[in-house]
Amino acid sequence: MRNPKIVVITAGLSEPSSTALLGERLADSTLARLDGTGLTAQVETISLRGLAHGIADYITMGFPSGEVGRALDTVRSADAIIAVTPTFKAGYTGLFKSFWDLTDDDDLVGTPTIVAATGGTARHSLMIESSLRPLFAYLHADVVPTGVFAATDDFGADSSLQHRIDRAGLELADRIAWQAGTNRAERAPSVEKKSEPKAPSLAGGGGLPPLRVTPFDQLLNGEA
Repeated sequence: MRNPKIVVITAGLSEPSSTALLGERLADSTLARLDGTGLTAQVETISLRGLAHGIADYITMGFPSGEVGRALDTVRSADAIIAVTPTFKAGYTGLFKSFWDLTDDDDLVGTPTIVAATGGTARHSLMIESSLRPLFAYLHADVVPTGVFAATDDFGADSSLQHRIDRAGLELADRIAWQAGTNRAERAPSVEKKSEPKAPSLAGGGGLPPLRVTPFDQLLNGEA
């Protein structure tokens, strides 16, 4: 089977862009998790900033320019998607939404997808669930459980962002490997499932007594 193609779509508007950086880190983490599965994925990045005029022309004139057409073809041929947008007015940007408005409803059916966003404050983090996840549910993408929101303060010393990135990368890599029919993706130490806590022990005793379940008929007869 051919090696999978991961397409990163970033709607960052500045250069350099923290949104583009988040997409890059998600792609790197996914590639790292695919090590050991026998798959060598390729990553292709689409920056919507450079396609803004072409997207507007397509919306108003009804046919795509060369670059926009190639970007849409790239999305259709992707084996996995990483979609990242800045947060404007508690949701995705107009540029981000306009691009996905140009895709056909069937273009992303079953495609493994990470949704991610950046914002100035963590108070906007629910936009992952309120805006991004409904959009990609409509497109019938296979969105991984972990969405990644990165506030400005998350970049730098905050290690929890890398943990969220690695968890989302692992979930995406697992889906890519499953669709390719190979082994599960490599699980990094930072995203190992934590062991279940031990049962609490009673002071001076040998642990909690076993749970006793009273049959319902005995409860009705007042035998509990």
